[in-house]
Amino acid sequence: MRNVILCGGSGTRLWPLSRRLMPKQFLQLFDNRSLFQKTMERNSALCDDFLIITNEEQYFLALDQIDELGFSTPKFLLEEAGKNTAPAIAFAALASDEEEILFVTPSDHLIKNMEKYQEAIQRAEALAKEGYLVTFGIEPTAPHTGYGYIECSGNDVRRFHEKPDPATAQEYLAQNATNRGTKYLWNSGMFMFEAGVYLAELQKHAPEVYEACLEVYANHLRPISDTQTRITHMDSIPDISIDYAVMEKSDKIKVVPGEFEWNDVGSFDSLVDEIDSKEAIEVGSHNNFYYSDNDKKVIATIGLEDFIVVDTKDSLLIAKRGQTQKVRDIVAQLKKIDPELLATHSIVHRPWGTYEVLIDDRGYKIKRIVVKPGKRLSLQKHYHRNEHWIVLSGTATVTVGDETYYVRPNESTYIKMGEVHRLANEGKIPVVLIEAQVGEYTGEDDIVRIDDDFKRG
Repeated sequence: MRNVILCGGSGTRLWPLSRRLMPKQFLQLFDNRSLFQKTMERNSALCDDFLIITNEEQYFLALDQIDELGFSTPKFLLEEAGKNTAPAIAFAALASDEEEILFVTPSDHLIKNMEKYQEAIQRAEALAKEGYLVTFGIEPTAPHTGYGYIECSGNDVRRFHEKPDPATAQEYLAQNATNRGTKYLWNSGMFMFEAGVYLAELQKHAPEVYEACLEVYANHLRPISDTQTRITHMDSIPDISIDYAVMEKSDKIKVVPGEFEWNDVGSFDSLVDEIDSKEAIEVGSHNNFYYSDNDKKVIATIGLEDFIVVDTKDSLLIAKRGQTQKVRDIVAQLKKIDPELLATHSIVHRPWGTYEVLIDDRGYKIKRIVVKPGKRLSLQKHYHRNEHWIVLSGTATVTVGDETYYVRPNESTYIKMGEVHRLANEGKIPVVLIEAQVGEYTGEDDIVRIDDDFKRG
């Protein structure tokens, strides 16, 4: 059995913690583990191998976190553009043997009670081997309006329902309480089936999706390494979920009710049930949750009740409990006024390390750069800025033109506009330096890469 992990989402409902370049599945909030890492740990004992579907930006985050787990590097399919779950799973099926059992999971769910989880997987595997497309349903614990529902009787699916309004969700739970055979379960977004069965059902019910994926897979795959393959030229592929393309149309659907604890961590209301609140000084305040990425910052509130406060270096979110789904409305406004706040934190992760913008003003920018041992930045040049590097710790190996030299702590070097240069760390501890950029334009897109260890464009 192969665990196909869908790992390309941006998790905007958890802004400002989650950003496009550091989405929620990679936030290490759960006992110093991320949801992605927990997914791999959870399924490693159940599956023979992994196939991870993500994008180039998130590939290196996944690679770092897999390395932290001590796991060997699995196979990756890197999509040029996200086209939703039906095409992503089609690519996974095309990359697998026809009879391979695919266990398709999101990368950002939290699951507890492993014994019940394993029992559900075993029941699903038996059904998948009989030629069914299996989905997993979760027993509702509340009339949640943020999930789709599966109407079922035993393992038989009667109908899929869209996210309901509050009255309808309450009706579903009332129906469950009658024990009359029909159940309404939350749609978990997890699936299991043979690769060939999925492709056959996709061809039958969404032939335009199948044909487009088949053409791209046959003609536009770019193997980068033994474990990394890029999928390009994806414009012709429809953007559609597996639910709309296949699950709601096929007559080969079964559901396995999951009795394990499940949380999709899709909002701050669900996140606060899973992590501890930061301590705060409260006067007349009750039932609040506080998060800050600054351990030294003191939080104090007066007269605050039932609030969630999330503080990051560049943003502050204050929301009433029960209303955090409306973060999507904040995100919609930010797309218009400051889209950069949706893309990155003040600390930006790169495959070679991190950088943090300390000051960004007209004509200059100051960064703190950390380069991991054994890593190096691309060989590059800039058309619009000069750079001054001051090393704080570690020893930097600097290449400028044909010259290579070391820069040690409290030493500096200067790179003129247009010079080809590279920064590397050949040592065993991180290199930390301050970079001062001066020029008429200091945007991140003023980089011409000549050579790159990570094969970025």
